[in-house]
Amino acid sequence: MEKIIILDFGSQTTQLIGRRVRELDMFCEIVPYNKFPHDDPDVIGVILSGSPFSVYDERAFKVDLSNIRGRLPILGICYGAQFMAHTGGGKVEPAGSREYGRANLAAFDHDSPLLQGLDDHTQVWMSHGDTITQLPDHCHKIASTDKVEFAAYQFDNERVWGVQFHPEVFHTVQGTQLLKNFVVDICGGHQTWSPASFVETTVAELKEQIGNDRVILGLSGGVDSSVCAMLLHRAIGPNLTCIFVDHGLLRKNEFQNVMRDYEGLGLNVIGVDASEKFFRELEGVTEPERKRKIIGAGFIDVFNAEAQKITDAKWLAQGTIYPDRIESLSITGMVIKSHHNVGGLPEKMHLKLCEPLKWLFKDEVRRVGRQLGMPEHLITRHPFPGPGLAVRILGDITREKVRVLQEADDIFIQGLRDWKVKLSGEDARKVLAAGVPANMTNGEIEVSLYDQTWQAGVILLPIKSVGVMGDERTYERAVALRAVTSTDAMTADWAHLPYEFMAKVSNDIINKVKGVNRVCYDISSKPPATIEWE
Repeated sequence: MEKIIILDFGSQTTQLIGRRVRELDMFCEIVPYNKFPHDDPDVIGVILSGSPFSVYDERAFKVDLSNIRGRLPILGICYGAQFMAHTGGGKVEPAGSREYGRANLAAFDHDSPLLQGLDDHTQVWMSHGDTITQLPDHCHKIASTDKVEFAAYQFDNERVWGVQFHPEVFHTVQGTQLLKNFVVDICGGHQTWSPASFVETTVAELKEQIGNDRVILGLSGGVDSSVCAMLLHRAIGPNLTCIFVDHGLLRKNEFQNVMRDYEGLGLNVIGVDASEKFFRELEGVTEPERKRKIIGAGFIDVFNAEAQKITDAKWLAQGTIYPDRIESLSITGMVIKSHHNVGGLPEKMHLKLCEPLKWLFKDEVRRVGRQLGMPEHLITRHPFPGPGLAVRILGDITREKVRVLQEADDIFIQGLRDWKVKLSGEDARKVLAAGVPANMTNGEIEVSLYDQTWQAGVILLPIKSVGVMGDERTYERAVALRAVTSTDAMTADWAHLPYEFMAKVSNDIINKVKGVNRVCYDISSKPPATIEWE
């Protein structure tokens, strides 16, 4: 299958480049900057990502492109553009001030194949502390902004381009058009990658990889592990055994509901209630990363004990997706947060690892789930952290705190499902593009707030506040509601929920959940915040 290779120099938006390329129905792979697959005949083009470093920094990532240039088209983005300019004999220097935010192309070469179809003065997004002040010999400028002279350039008589802005981010209005120009028109991509082709290819690969071996999969109830299970079930049928561990930190009634769903899909699932173990080991623990480590280690112990009963198993399958791996360990070596489905289990269990979804983003996983014919209520489930409510309870974990949070969370989530809104124009387009099933009537669609948001939940705060209920003074807990919109979880904005809905949910939680007398709403975006609080 033809593919685009994205060389990752450590940018936080590298995965967004990949996602945009996938949206063009082109397969791509993201590899470390120094791991280009020179022996892969399917590669038709190369994109160089941004980087947290300056090109003249001693720590800067450097790569020899001599074996690629002249053979394959290359597009450098931000650091990638500066790196090629710097190593080609041009000059890259610190900008007078950090160039960050929206800009407009004040002038560009309408004949450039990279910029075909772009409107005059189209908006782009800048994010760099350095700028190209002189192009190498045998280069020519193809675009400028009012502050950046060399916003884009091309090497003469070569299929090599550089842009100092970020076409992959939403704020570059016609960024997808630019990437399409490169991937389809310049590289010659045939746009044949799709959920259907992914299912067909992956099932065939799983059959070849696994053969008649038995596979064990840890289910979580979420979209990722569910789609992973369905792919494996299609490939190997009864040779798949799924294990669903209840650590006592799931949503209200989730263990029973999920088990019922999986039985309906025909999956062979073993359910294990290990809540006593996890509450005991988490007693008194307040530090977020330690909670994650305890739950991750505990999950491994419980899962391993159950898996050992399946003596002929040779493979461990996991629903790991790309953002899991990126956030667990970036190319710069900085851990953002640990995930218990990344590493740990294979070493302890002496099983070979199978990760069918490891290069997919969450929205792609959902599209694959629909292709597999899964029920919509499973496909549209919001992401839920592996450690469960433990990372939504700030401070130590107790059964009473979990009860309070489960009740509040259930009211919030059910409220989002029940509250319908009508959308039109760009808002409707975004929802439909995300794959949410909705019928358009007179230019409008009706969807629930749940389907309009990417992820939502309630946070139990480690404080109490004074309140009044009836004629009595209360001193009880405060909770924070969190709801965000996103497409891939790498960036997110807080959801602008209707005031009437917020008022109703607040009243319902305070009136129905014993122990809560105050409700707040989190209006932080990612970045700088994260979606979860811990």
